[in-house]
Amino acid sequence: METTDLHGLKIDRGARRPRSTNPALGRILSAALIVVLAAGAWFAYGKLTAPTIVESVRVAPPMSAAASGEQSVLSATGYIVAAHKIEVASKVNGRVSWIGVEKGDKVRADQLLVRLEDDEYRAQLQQATGQLQNLEARLAELVHGSRPEEIAKAKADVEQAKADLENSKVTLDRTKALVKEGVLSNQSLDDAQAKYDGNVARVNSLQRVLDLAVIGTRKEQIDQIKGQIEQARGLAAFYQTQLDNTLIKAPVTGTILERNVEKGEFVTTGFVGDKGAKGYVVSEADLRDLKVELDINQNDFSKLKSDQKGIITTDAYPDLKFKGIIDEISPEANRSKATVQVKVRVLDPDDHLRPEMNATVAFYNEAAGQKADSTKLTVVVPAAAIQNGNVFQIVNGRVKKRAVTTAASTAQGVVVEGGLIGGEDLVLNP
Repeated sequence: METTDLHGLKIDRGARRPRSTNPALGRILSAALIVVLAAGAWFAYGKLTAPTIVESVRVAPPMSAAASGEQSVLSATGYIVAAHKIEVASKVNGRVSWIGVEKGDKVRADQLLVRLEDDEYRAQLQQATGQLQNLEARLAELVHGSRPEEIAKAKADVEQAKADLENSKVTLDRTKALVKEGVLSNQSLDDAQAKYDGNVARVNSLQRVLDLAVIGTRKEQIDQIKGQIEQARGLAAFYQTQLDNTLIKAPVTGTILERNVEKGEFVTTGFVGDKGAKGYVVSEADLRDLKVELDINQNDFSKLKSDQKGIITTDAYPDLKFKGIIDEISPEANRSKATVQVKVRVLDPDDHLRPEMNATVAFYNEAAGQKADSTKLTVVVPAAAIQNGNVFQIVNGRVKKRAVTTAASTAQGVVVEGGLIGGEDLVLNP
């Protein structure tokens, strides 16, 4: 750079900014800023150093193997199902005229659930009943035979016919004599003979009627009417059953799981379409008879057997435990899942359990528990206190991480074989 250019550069000392006219105000603002920053730092420090509130549990003293509970050999998760779910259907076709239950209602056996329209079935029953009464009256008439008045009338008819026959006999004899003398023609004789023969036939016919009235009806006729009565009685019973079936009742005591129809909808016993008639009216189950449906991996299936017991828990109520026992083992495996279906009956269900609720079953081996050394003392802690083989022990207000050696799970918790002696305070949550 040229020397002349350097001499040309200078600082204007007179162009300085004017100083504040109130220096005390600046000092006050600076002090206030320092106080605010100090308070914020103290608050942040308090938050960072504040103790964490935790949920803790004190480990119980060592107990015997028998007191610690049965050891779990397998734990599996599945769903609660009703042991017997019933879809209550109608035996006859008809339109719903009344429905008296809602979803979740408790019903007793034979309680009326749904009523169908019954006008047609009542008319059919009335017709069949009338036909039956008609045949029964006819049978009574045949069994009791003719009345005395009818027999008397038949006798009178026979006597009258005999009198006419006697008169026609006299006329015939007189006509023969006159024809022989040439007074009357042969035509007159033929007429007299025909009248006499007619009267003879009439006497024989009326005599037969009288004999039948006195003897009574033939056994074959009575048996025929009896057969017709049995047929009519069966038809009347059928229509009575059809009429009774318009009243749909609960087959067992239980709880309504689903209501499938509304008033005015048509119920059928035949083919059911997606938007057509309904095949059943409600579904029902006895919620005192529940099972847990499990899919057991084939690799673990050997650990289970029939009538093996277990403890059932649910995610909805983790603190509640229910006793269970294997009630059903599928005779075949599921090839695609490589599992075997097992159903565990809930021995002591209550209102907390619902079908389709997920549940976990911890199976234990009673025989192994009986063979365990009852003199050996073990420490049992809740499963929530163990995280990846470690526990967090509270010592003088601080938390220390300790490794533990665990064994099988029991109904009381997890058995700890090493790392704890009992009496320690452990963190449960968080």
